[in-house]
Amino acid sequence: MAAKTPASLRTAWAEAADRIRAASSTEPGRLRIIGAALVTLILAFGAVTAWQIAERSSAAQSVTSSSEPLSVDAAEIYRSLADANTTEAGGFLAGGVEPSAVRRRYQNDINTAAQLIAEAAANSQGSSAGQNQMQLLGNQLPVYNGLVETARADNRQGLPLGGAYLRYANEQMSGTLLPAAQKLYQLQTGRLRQDYSSAESLPWGTWALGALVLGALVWAQRRTYRRTHRVFNPGMLAGTVAVGVLLLWLVVAHTVAREDLADSWDHGAKSMQVLNQARIDSLQARGNENLTLVARGTDTSYEDSYQQEMATLDGPRSGTAPGGLLAQALSLADDSAGRSPVQAAVDDVVQWRSRHDVANRADTAGDYDTAVADVIGGTDTSGMRVTAASGQSFDSVDSSLQRAITHEGIEFQQASGDGRKALTGLSVGAAVLALLGAAGSVLGIGRRLSEYR
Repeated sequence: MAAKTPASLRTAWAEAADRIRAASSTEPGRLRIIGAALVTLILAFGAVTAWQIAERSSAAQSVTSSSEPLSVDAAEIYRSLADANTTEAGGFLAGGVEPSAVRRRYQNDINTAAQLIAEAAANSQGSSAGQNQMQLLGNQLPVYNGLVETARADNRQGLPLGGAYLRYANEQMSGTLLPAAQKLYQLQTGRLRQDYSSAESLPWGTWALGALVLGALVWAQRRTYRRTHRVFNPGMLAGTVAVGVLLLWLVVAHTVAREDLADSWDHGAKSMQVLNQARIDSLQARGNENLTLVARGTDTSYEDSYQQEMATLDGPRSGTAPGGLLAQALSLADDSAGRSPVQAAVDDVVQWRSRHDVANRADTAGDYDTAVADVIGGTDTSGMRVTAASGQSFDSVDSSLQRAITHEGIEFQQASGDGRKALTGLSVGAAVLALLGAAGSVLGIGRRLSEYR
């Protein structure tokens, strides 16, 4: 058979156009064209609605069950590493064999970090940047732990070299491990924000298509009324109701889901990010407070870093000066249960600063034993038992922040879960209502066509 030439193809298109023009010259032909157009529009509306809602529902599910938990785990990796570093520095100040409670806390932190790194690697979904940071953490954590063990062994023997090893371990932590953990946290937080953006994006195209379909159905019924003087066409009326219900459901469900997700961000995810950062800064401040004494006056940078981190941590300040992370956390807390632990942390920070100043004055005056007792507890140079050490204030700050994070986590789960539920069933409902709308339109047009037989 000979291949069709461009001329024959143009003839075929021309013939098809002629048939359409011929059909549109009669009322039955016009009704068939209108019916086909309505069915196509209704089914397209249902398909696009199901597709776009499925995408947003999947993103909302990821916010709740994937990206936010991974972001929390990344923050916990950072916190565990920072706490291990801080705890070991405090144990080092005790001299000799460190207390068993300090040893357990350090080991728990290292084990927690190692476990979460392994879990994050298994759930990173192929992110090369995330995998690089986790590989770095996995490789360097044993190196840090080895340095700490060497420092601990030297310290038991009373060797000054132990302090140098501990400072080297701290450099390994602050220069390699914590920056990698921070990068991992930023990557997971970025993924969380992308999922929020996808879940909250407005389906303008679907809304516009729904309005177009509804307008076409109203026009078709008005046209039928003008030609027959019959107020209702049951089939097309049913199709209009089905499309109207779907459009209303789409607008209401997505609006509710968007508001719930926005609430879960403002009063859950965002609050937890601020609180996690505050907890991390408090751990770093505590570590630098301990290392100031470990250095025995040979390095003043630890005291400078302590002051900077405490300034970042601060609560509300007088006048127009902005507060630090705790001030932000207070402003984000939307109920008394959320504000109470944050306010407790603010008060504990004030107490911590006061106790640190006492220890710092003793250290500056050369009274090392008293300074150590003021920081970690114990007996000062005069043999008096120190019962108000700065370490107690730090522990109170850390405990209060953990309570606040737990509360915000519950609020996040509830609000994000409500947002996800608002979209439940809409994809399936869109398909069902579109089929009903199309069927109604076909029946309505078929009823009119039967009048011409």
